[in-house]
Amino acid sequence: MVLQAPPIKTAPTITWEALPADFVLPDDPVENIQQPSLAAALTDALGAAGLIQPTMLIGSNFALVATVNKKIVVKAPDWFYVPQVHPVAEGIIRRSYTPSLEGSPIAIVMEFLSETDGSELSVRSSPPYGKLYFYEQILQVPTYVTFDPYEPSLEVRCLQMGEYTLQKPDDLGRVWIPELELFLGIWSGARLSQTNNWLRWWDKAGNLLLWSSEQTEQERQRAEQEHQRAEQERQRADVLAAKLRELGIDPSTLT
Repeated sequence: MVLQAPPIKTAPTITWEALPADFVLPDDPVENIQQPSLAAALTDALGAAGLIQPTMLIGSNFALVATVNKKIVVKAPDWFYVPQVHPVAEGIIRRSYTPSLEGSPIAIVMEFLSETDGSELSVRSSPPYGKLYFYEQILQVPTYVTFDPYEPSLEVRCLQMGEYTLQKPDDLGRVWIPELELFLGIWSGARLSQTNNWLRWWDKAGNLLLWSSEQTEQERQRAEQEHQRAEQERQRADVLAAKLRELGIDPSTLT
C-alpha cells in the first residue's frame, strides 16, 4: 500500500484591482425581509449622533472586491463600515469598493442570518468562498458580526493572530466594537411601525444612541413640556392678577 501525503494548500494570491466597468454584479434577492431595515437603523443612529464623516463609507448590500488567484471575488455584506475612502470624481457613482486601492481596509462587516444558509459562517476556502473565510482570510476585516433577529442572537468575532475569535458579551449582552468605540447589542421594540429585534449602539457610558425618529419625538415632547410650563405660568399670573384687582390694585402698576 502506498501512502500519499495530503496536498499542501498554498496561500491564495490576493491583489487589489478596480472592478471592471462591464462586471455584472450579483443581484440576489434579500432573503431576510428585515435586512434593509436593520441596516438602515444602524446607520441612522450613527448619523443622528453626528458620528458619520464625509470620508467614511457605510453601506448595505454593496460590492466589496478582491482579486484572488487572478479571479475577481465579490461579496455584498448586509452592513459594512470603512473609516476612510478616497473621494470619487464628480458625477461618478461608486458601485463597489476595493480596499487598499480606494481607501483604508474595511473595519466592520455584518451579516444578518435568514432561514436558509447564506454561508455566513462558512470557512470554505475555494470558490465560491465562504463568507467567514473571505472576511477573515481575504479581506482580513477586524470585526465580523453575525445577527439572527429571529432567535435573537448576536455573535461578534474579532481578528486575532490572523483568525477570528468569538467575543464574550458583557453582563448586559453587549459587545464592545473598538473600530467605532461603541457597544453593540440587541434591543427589542418598535421603529417606524415595525416591532422587531434590532441591533443598536451604546456609548462608553452606556447611553443608547437614538434614532433620528426618536430624537424628533424627544424634541417634540420637550417642546410640549415647555409649552405646558409656559401655560401654567400664564395661568398663575392670571390668577394673581385677578386677586390683585379684588384688592383694588392695578397689576399693570406693579411692572
